[in-house]
Amino acid sequence: MTADDLTELTIKEAARLLRLGSISASDLVTAHVERIERLDPHVKAFLRLTPEVWEKQVEESERRIREGNAPPLAGIPLAVKDVLCVRGVETTAGSQILRGFKPPYTGTAVARLFEAGAVMLGVTNCDEFAMGSSTENSGYFPTRNPWDLTRVPGGSSGGSAAAVAAGEAMISLGTDTGGSIRQPAALCGVVGMKPTYGRVSRYGLIAFASSLDQIGPFARSVDDAALVLSLMSGLDPLDATSSDRPGMEVLNNFGAGVKGMRLGVPREYYDVKGIEPGVKAAIDAALFILTRAGAEIVDVSLPHTDYGLAAYYIIAPAECSSNLARFDGVRYGLSEVDAANITDEYLQTRRKGFGTEVRRRVMLGTYALSSGYYDAYYLKAQKVRTLIKRDFDEAFKRCDAIVSATSPTVAFPIGSKTQDPLSMYLCDVLTLGGNLAGLPGISVPCGTSDGLPVGLQVLGPQWGENVVLRVARAYEEASETKAEVASVV
Repeated sequence: MTADDLTELTIKEAARLLRLGSISASDLVTAHVERIERLDPHVKAFLRLTPEVWEKQVEESERRIREGNAPPLAGIPLAVKDVLCVRGVETTAGSQILRGFKPPYTGTAVARLFEAGAVMLGVTNCDEFAMGSSTENSGYFPTRNPWDLTRVPGGSSGGSAAAVAAGEAMISLGTDTGGSIRQPAALCGVVGMKPTYGRVSRYGLIAFASSLDQIGPFARSVDDAALVLSLMSGLDPLDATSSDRPGMEVLNNFGAGVKGMRLGVPREYYDVKGIEPGVKAAIDAALFILTRAGAEIVDVSLPHTDYGLAAYYIIAPAECSSNLARFDGVRYGLSEVDAANITDEYLQTRRKGFGTEVRRRVMLGTYALSSGYYDAYYLKAQKVRTLIKRDFDEAFKRCDAIVSATSPTVAFPIGSKTQDPLSMYLCDVLTLGGNLAGLPGISVPCGTSDGLPVGLQVLGPQWGENVVLRVARAYEEASETKAEVASVV
């Protein structure tokens, strides 16, 4: 088995070979590190590698494999988005304002994967503070799509998606605030899962919008995504919003197929403005495959969809303006110490440390929360959020899960939307409703358009991860469409 063969394995395949002794954890990690060294100068998925972490974790994995008590992810190479704290590892949220910051603790979701044996290769690039849909807003450099290096990988978790798509990591972690796992998963042709709000602890996540953020996995198969999600889910006393529901319930009956299930297609999503003909054709083909597998396709409506984008871009910036107030250069990160006074220090530090998109959202959010405008904007947006949640509740009375395209377009050229923020925001029009309603969702590869990946999105009711995974797995099996490792050019 060649090194490149090792970078195309699923967790299930790799675990079997590790148990048999056909490969070692060192072989697996070395193959991925060599691929990173060869390809990442072009893809730029990683901000920094962590040999000081993986060397210890490989040694521990090999010891436990020899002793016959290997945990589920023993030796599995993992990449971590640069908004998730890992003790002693520089974590900057893709921003210059946090350059040099090394957290004194590890976030719960990451820690649970470490306990399960995962081996951390490094930290992946992202839009600054997870604000963006293309990873062009990184404070360091843009990441490129492994399928076409002239195009974006999506965002904000573009580095994590690109790492899996390029075979540079077997699994990775991202965050999803308005679609930031599902959209890059679609554009990079991998599986990306957003859990129900509260399923996974947010402790150790550098917050963007606290009522919307969720941590989830990227993987090469639905089975791998389901396993990783089950391992990092569950109650965490360090996060008051985490649920006490057991993580393993996400696996309940998820391999049962779709025979007899009703899958809703919202007309507002199916005919969304700007959807490309090739994307629509791929979704039509996916719906046919699901029908052939035994599902019934039903029409449903989400009538407040048109208001979702406006509501999201009031609520998210409002929460961001509050969360990012702590980054003032006093306790950690960038500090303009030559300023004349403390107020000038704040202003200079934030002006120099924050990028254009972050400053834009902080200003929008501060305005929406200001005296005289709170009721007109923020409060009204929260009322719209309630209406959107009710739309989904009504739809789920008629169907078991909702299916649609994940993104209305395939990966677009780098630089094509950077001067038009609204066109960039529209990239998330099919995903942000799931965040506003706190629902679980997944994107799975469903063919290509013009040689670029298309994603099928499945949304389920709250705590219905097993339903979402069931539909996604059934489609994956019926279509025989697995996440392919991209041929980076």
